[in-house]
Amino acid sequence: MKTKTLIPFLAITFGLTWGIAALLFMFYDQIVAIFGELSMTNPLFILLVYSPGIAGIFLVWRHYGLKGLGSFFRRLTLWRAPGAWWLFLILGIPLIVYAGAAIKGSIAEPFPFSPWYQVFPAMALALFLGPIEEFGWRGVALPLLQRKFSPFWAGLILGCIWGIWHIPSFLGSGTPQSAWAFGPFVIGIVAMCIIVTPLFNASRGSLLISALFHFQ
Repeated sequence: MKTKTLIPFLAITFGLTWGIAALLFMFYDQIVAIFGELSMTNPLFILLVYSPGIAGIFLVWRHYGLKGLGSFFRRLTLWRAPGAWWLFLILGIPLIVYAGAAIKGSIAEPFPFSPWYQVFPAMALALFLGPIEEFGWRGVALPLLQRKFSPFWAGLILGCIWGIWHIPSFLGSGTPQSAWAFGPFVIGIVAMCIIVTPLFNASRGSLLISALFHFQ
């Protein structure tokens, strides 16, 4: 896959999410009357939330066909990584998120994992939901960025893109992000993208690792 494939990836990802969000802002009542309330099974919700994964899967299929898509999905089975990285993923990242929220007075009000040990069921849930979005961000975008940039800069750029992609969820009412502060959220996402990129590389591009990271 050529580096310039990042352009159609971003076009599809932002086009779906920002396009649907714009329509919802302008014609919410009419859209709900046609498609029903947004829920995890609503087709508009799926396109809105999982556009990075949809874009990633489509582009892998477009370039490599069904055989390539099978190889892509097998990256969900890659679990080998240094033990220290696994320890950091399971314990370190939740502690960083918790400490950051406590220092700030909370990134989200209230802190999304209360009591703190609810972070672990959230990670289990991420095994099912996380890969969908990660098929795009770390399945396609990060490897393409690393062809042009060092892991640090690739992680930083991806974090900024990811943060900007979330803007509609901060503007809408009724979303978890609508009660959050956008600045600290983006800073946290960028920092995590930079930190997790070496882990992603050490696991040979594991989408399983990416899904577990995606719990926050």
